Amino acid sequence: MSEDLLSFEPATGEELWRGAVSNVDHEVEVARRAWPEWAAKAVTFRSETLRRFADRVKADSDALADLIARETGKPLWEARTEVESVANKVDISIKAYAERTPNRRIEGAMGLRNAVRHKPHGALAVLGPYNFPAHLPNGHIVPALLAGNSVVFKPSEKTPAVGAKLVELFHSAGVPQEVLRLVIGGPETGKALAGHDGIDGLLFTGSARTGVALNRQFADKPGKILALEMGGNNPIVVWDTADIATAAILVVQSAFLSAGQRCSNARRLIVKESMADRLLEEVKTLANRLIVDHPHADPAPYMGPVIDNEAADHLTESFLILMSNGGQVIRHMSRPIAGRPFLTPGIIDVTSMPERPDIELFGPLLQVTRVDSFEAAIAEANNTSFGLSASLIGGSPQIYDQFWANARAGVINWNRPTNGASSAAPFGGIGLSGNHRPSAFYAADYCAYPVASAESDALRASIGVGLRDPEGSQLVRKGFL
Repeated sequence: MSEDLLSFEPATGEELWRGAVSNVDHEVEVARRAWPEWAAKAVTFRSETLRRFADRVKADSDALADLIARETGKPLWEARTEVESVANKVDISIKAYAERTPNRRIEGAMGLRNAVRHKPHGALAVLGPYNFPAHLPNGHIVPALLAGNSVVFKPSEKTPAVGAKLVELFHSAGVPQEVLRLVIGGPETGKALAGHDGIDGLLFTGSARTGVALNRQFADKPGKILALEMGGNNPIVVWDTADIATAAILVVQSAFLSAGQRCSNARRLIVKESMADRLLEEVKTLANRLIVDHPHADPAPYMGPVIDNEAADHLTESFLILMSNGGQVIRHMSRPIAGRPFLTPGIIDVTSMPERPDIELFGPLLQVTRVDSFEAAIAEANNTSFGLSASLIGGSPQIYDQFWANARAGVINWNRPTNGASSAAPFGGIGLSGNHRPSAFYAADYCAYPVASAESDALRASIGVGLRDPEGSQLVRKGFL
């Protein structure tokens, strides 16, 4: 059995990268030894080191974008936006660290001070996903390093080349090699890292199934921080708008950006019955125009392939299952290139299905449900165990207020897609989408813990009640001495 992990380009099937599987025990041990010295550095030192990392990313942006495009299959234009997000994350994290974890002092009587300061956890593990192999793990790594933690990072086994390149850029900027460790391997390696006694917490982005397993694994370890950013079965609701063309664009962006491989992609379109036919015709027409091609194609594609043939097979099988259980096809999902994981957008009306599966179908597959009332639309939007992102298209301010108040999600938008969240805001969900530790701007919250202190320059103490007198014969009562 080979000790190397191999990575292949989804668009071509060609080998892109190979690397030796890591020794998890060794990598964790190195990170644990290194973190006290890193934590002892001034936050200004760590900030400037990470700013140099951002400069390295910008200087090497073309090569990094090309690598992301080749390893994930996403179009080159989209890979470039991911690289921009990686570089921008540093300044956003520095601002978030100052805002979310500031030092506070409250002066009291007689020189007493009450202080609140923050400490790093120690050695943190980061498990990254394949859909944004640089941006999403970077969203954990930067705030973790800034707070003074060391990091053991395992990229997805499907995108190890980008993970290795990311770590190389950190090291070239001056982050000590011992402070940020790269772990290469498959699922078993990930399990070994997540369960290692030497880590002080785990920052995870990935599927709900894996996240639930990690939640169980950490249930008897309350001393270890666990931040889970999982998937979504996200609804986009279209209601009372005359601008059908723009509504259709927002639906297509929500459903099919990144070939449907964003956790915030819309999986379910919920539409008012009286406007459904017009909207769906526009959505179908626009979906027909989307170019599906390899990352460097000219003209530039809107969608590349999904990550691999296994994922493509699962999605096409899911489409057939929806059809066989009462779904009415609006647009067939197809495999335009034999043997490669390219998929055309699939759209299916599931209104008549007696049971709708509450799962995250991670790809360009949109399920449509027609409803007659806005209350029914909200109920259908909430008809899921997930709760990451939800969007309302159309409606009045009063309708949006009703939607915002009743939709159960961590990201709720109006006349905007379900995806494309700002890194300057918190990002996370409820239910099977997360464990109330949102990332992005709020990542600072789980990368350091608060310490409250009562402090005085001089010793002052007294006991005013409940003491015996010096002879021990009587109780000293307040006011009697």
